[in-house]
Amino acid sequence: MSTATNVEATAVNTIEWLATGSATIVVPVYQRQYRWDIGGCERLLSDVRAVAAEDDAHRHFIGSILSARDTGTAGDLILIDGQQRLTTLMLLIAALHHAVKDRDPQLAADLQRVLVQHDQPSRTKLRPHDAWADLYESVVLDRRSDAERESRFDDNYAFFRSQVHADEAPAIWRGLQKLEHVSITLGAAANAQQIFESLNSTGEPLRDHELIHNYILMGLTHAEQLDVEARFWLPIEQHTGEMIGAFWRHYLVMTTGREVTASGEHGVYSAFRQSFPRVDLEHLQADAATWRHYAEIYATLLDPSLESDAEIARQLRYVNTFGRAAYPLVLSAYSDHVRGRVDRDELIETLERIQALYLRRTLVNLPNERLIARLCRARAQGRDSLTRAFARITPSDERVSAVLKYSELPHAAYVLGRLEGVEDPSEFDVEHIVPSAPGDAWSGDGDRSWKEFSEDEQNSHRALTPTLGNLTLLEPALTERVFGASYPVKRTEAYSRSAVPATRELESTTRWGTAEIAQRTVRLTSELLRIWARPSLPEIDDDGLTPILDAIRRRGWPAGWEREFDYVEYRGERWEVYDVKHLFNRVLRRAWTDARESALRYSAQHGGPIYDEMAWKGHWDELDGSHFLYMGWDSNYMMSTVQGVLEESGMAAEVFVKYSYIGNVM
Repeated sequence: MSTATNVEATAVNTIEWLATGSATIVVPVYQRQYRWDIGGCERLLSDVRAVAAEDDAHRHFIGSILSARDTGTAGDLILIDGQQRLTTLMLLIAALHHAVKDRDPQLAADLQRVLVQHDQPSRTKLRPHDAWADLYESVVLDRRSDAERESRFDDNYAFFRSQVHADEAPAIWRGLQKLEHVSITLGAAANAQQIFESLNSTGEPLRDHELIHNYILMGLTHAEQLDVEARFWLPIEQHTGEMIGAFWRHYLVMTTGREVTASGEHGVYSAFRQSFPRVDLEHLQADAATWRHYAEIYATLLDPSLESDAEIARQLRYVNTFGRAAYPLVLSAYSDHVRGRVDRDELIETLERIQALYLRRTLVNLPNERLIARLCRARAQGRDSLTRAFARITPSDERVSAVLKYSELPHAAYVLGRLEGVEDPSEFDVEHIVPSAPGDAWSGDGDRSWKEFSEDEQNSHRALTPTLGNLTLLEPALTERVFGASYPVKRTEAYSRSAVPATRELESTTRWGTAEIAQRTVRLTSELLRIWARPSLPEIDDDGLTPILDAIRRRGWPAGWEREFDYVEYRGERWEVYDVKHLFNRVLRRAWTDARESALRYSAQHGGPIYDEMAWKGHWDELDGSHFLYMGWDSNYMMSTVQGVLEESGMAAEVFVKYSYIGNVM
């Protein structure tokens, strides 16, 4: 058997690999910038803590690290793949080193051997390329000055410093020493780019539901895996089909009451791991039975014909008109109905209110995104709370009536079907009584033709053609018979013969123009407001305010972040706060006054952002003489902290953000 001559791959202990040898690990200039955020750091630290708690036989594999010898230097390693993981690992080790250097000289020395060159203690073992090498070294070597700009290195180092306490250092070090990777070293004749692409770009990356599948089965024995697969996972797949990824996202929105993004780096999987940190067999049996229960319901939402109650099935079809965004709330209500916790009328009431919410907001041109998590939270507080939540975000009768006069009717077949009592509107055409593009010979009364209309008259008619009063349902055969015909011909040859009562009523109207459209709009609007009713409560329209718990957590600092908000509403006060940094500082300082115990409790549970000393260099704000707020976090962490502190204090329901135009398009 021949052997590979240009690639050497060896399974190694990561810490020993870093600590031994004198070679500098150099990040080449073509590598992308370091981009791991606090979420990635949190997962790494969690993995290190988990393996530290296991017996000595356990190890944690962090993947492969690809490097090549630099022929132009004295044996330096050029890092081709693995920069993100190694850099983050070094930041964790640096934070650990700085936490113990004054308390445990032996452990500090062991950590320093990993971080710096043996013969040059002022140079780090890992060397990013020159664009940000000085920033990295200033953090790792703890020589950062306040004048230096903040970076991802600062953000992630600060996170590790806040999470790793000196008394936990031996356990973290034990976990670090259990990390392993495959070290792949290329020979001089190896094609580095081809090997890099083979490691990173071939095959499909794992999707969120595949990661969830692996996560729940990974720690089980083979027999346990087979059992869980057969009894739980396969039924979940069968019920959800190609929508299994959406199912997990909707399920997590329902259970957490928080928005879960499907974009980015495995947001659904991350949310699942946070919700289910333990998936041993004892916990898994009960959890998986619950997941299977909701997957069965999800199948019915996707295909309402599976529901035996005709009215509930009809309402589910109606909800599907607006897509699947409301599924988290429907899952919750439907499950309670199946389990006998709510009666049929309450379920139908919820389904009707979902439709009213979406239709009315679409009519008045309000966004329909990021609404359902807040409704799931409200439902958890009871029926009255959910009713108030619907009322707050459902536009009023007055606003809807005003726009129906002149706006295009959305979801026309669905709306007309319910207004006109048609069971299946898909079997009918949406008929424009005044055509969208009338021909010169078209007439509304049989006397004056379209070409005789003034320009203003034509424009008035065109403006009203897509509105409620000018639309009705008509059988396709009748539509074809009178296509392009004038109104008197349509009235006698088609409308009078229709099986739709509302269409047949047009036979009694001898002419058709803007006045008739307006009259019919008024009549149908009254019926529309009755069918798609808003809860009759004095809740005010919230003008597009977003509850703080639904505010978007953005990665990094995207362009325009300084003008993300128009304003913030804090417990009835209007704050001129335009970005998350300002919001973070303002909320934490206010919480120090309004809810100090809650702020301290949250900070103790999460390792920050409030500390009793300025323990490392960076941007700090003083709360009082003995408490300090660290301000050097990334955007995602800051928003998470704002949400967490307000939720801990019970004030989250009273805080809203109003996104600016920039914030809406970011």
